[in-house]
Amino acid sequence: MKITDLDTSEYDEYYGRYINKLSAKLILRKGFEVGMKNIIEFFEAIPNEKEEYRYDIEKWSVKEVLQHLIDTERIFMYRCFRIARNDKTSLAGFDQNIYINPSGANQKSMSELISEFKAVRQSSISFLNSITDDQLAYVGNANGGDMSARAAAFTIIGHEIWHIDVIKERYL
Repeated sequence: MKITDLDTSEYDEYYGRYINKLSAKLILRKGFEVGMKNIIEFFEAIPNEKEEYRYDIEKWSVKEVLQHLIDTERIFMYRCFRIARNDKTSLAGFDQNIYINPSGANQKSMSELISEFKAVRQSSISFLNSITDDQLAYVGNANGGDMSARAAAFTIIGHEIWHIDVIKERYL
């Protein structure tokens, strides 16, 4: 399944900021594998003195951004799972900002965060490999708007690219 299979009617325009980061050649399942390698390499290369750096007092640290990527993947894969199982129940949104403090990201080592990321990503890959392209095309409702299972999954990949770009521009 390629990103070009995705129609803009399958997601709220807000998620376009992430989906538009994706190459037209991106294949969903391969994108999760390549993304895992890229995220691990990127965060392993962050200098120790930058791990808790914030470019503004109100912004997250680098560790908190990684935790945010992990948490968001969990939520969007849950959406993908429910929708791919043809669950038509409306799925709630979430406030990403309230997740950071309880996560304790800055009290974790970068190694612990990367390990957590790997576990979540492996679970996502396993799930995506267990469903069909037809199931990925199912549409449900998330955060008050239509969302297909594949849109939820593609959003994860674009979301991580978005945040890596922000870290490169404002943190390093």
